[in-house]
Amino acid sequence: MPATPSPRDAAGRPGRRVATPRGPRRAKPLDYRAAGVDIDAGNALVERIKPLARATRRAGVLADVGGFGGLFCLDTARYPQATLVAATDGVGTKLKLAFATGRHDTIGIDLVAMCANDIVTQGAEPLFFMDYFATAALSLLQAETVIKGIAAACAHCGCALLGGESAELPGMYRPGEYDLAGFAVGIVNRDKIIDGAAIRRGDSIIGIASDGPHANGYSLIREILQRGRHDLNAPFGDGTLGEVLLQPTRIYVKPLLALMARVSVCGLAHITGGGLVENIPRILPPGVAAKLEPGSWRPPPIFQWLQQQGDIADSEMRRVFNCGIGMCVVVAPTDAEQALAILRQHGERASVIGAVAAGANEVIW
Repeated sequence: MPATPSPRDAAGRPGRRVATPRGPRRAKPLDYRAAGVDIDAGNALVERIKPLARATRRAGVLADVGGFGGLFCLDTARYPQATLVAATDGVGTKLKLAFATGRHDTIGIDLVAMCANDIVTQGAEPLFFMDYFATAALSLLQAETVIKGIAAACAHCGCALLGGESAELPGMYRPGEYDLAGFAVGIVNRDKIIDGAAIRRGDSIIGIASDGPHANGYSLIREILQRGRHDLNAPFGDGTLGEVLLQPTRIYVKPLLALMARVSVCGLAHITGGGLVENIPRILPPGVAAKLEPGSWRPPPIFQWLQQQGDIADSEMRRVFNCGIGMCVVVAPTDAEQALAILRQHGERASVIGAVAAGANEVIW
């Protein structure tokens, strides 16, 4: 059999064989789902969210969820000196307890509460809320459960769920985990803004009870749980330890709006990270301090348990946790009894926990 002739160049000289390049063999073409993002699941979630958002609809909302931006028309007749108040927040590592217990129905309430409670401290009415939900791979049931909590909280404080974003980010989160962020906008007439400037010595400080740690201090709580190897399913009170620690942040919006309609409120402090020690001074004018009487309220049992299990000093408890007070209201002493009556009529557990005294923008125990 004759040999196969070698290739030659243009001058007739022997040349080199050139191999035809071959790319990697693919089983099938790539698509977004193969990369970890399920567009169909995202679209299905939007459809599930629409009726939840519609249930929170209020005057001013101009469009349903699904547009590129939420539309809201301000009522300038009611608010001729309209001033917008914005707040944004998250839930922090409390999310880790939701993952550990598989309970996702209350964490969205925390998200709304952290923003709405901040807004009302300026004397403002929350108008609308938007959320950001990010996860590695979208679980329709999990996401819908979280957003149901968000919608329920929006309805509770009278603000509209105007829209949001659900993002699948493969490789960013562990399977089954997600992150949350929220953004809210409220409105107040400029001459009705509450900023603490009206606070005077002798004013009464009313504390409104919290339902637990709310959404602050959970990195310390998780360290206590880990070191003590505590079981979240262990009995605690009328439920389990996990249920108590997942008790959502209390929403104070409607009781405070009702209070401000009838009583002149000098200052409001939402007790979040930093506790009473750091949050009350944020509203105090120069030259005064908040003198508190710790025995004037009874913290929920979970705080004593945390302090004992973690061997935490009183000073550390006071600068990390709300210690049973979720909101502080400062009023003139002559208005204290009426303020207490209004708050209690709206289902709040409230008591006078101290008074404004001379000092240097601090909390005195």
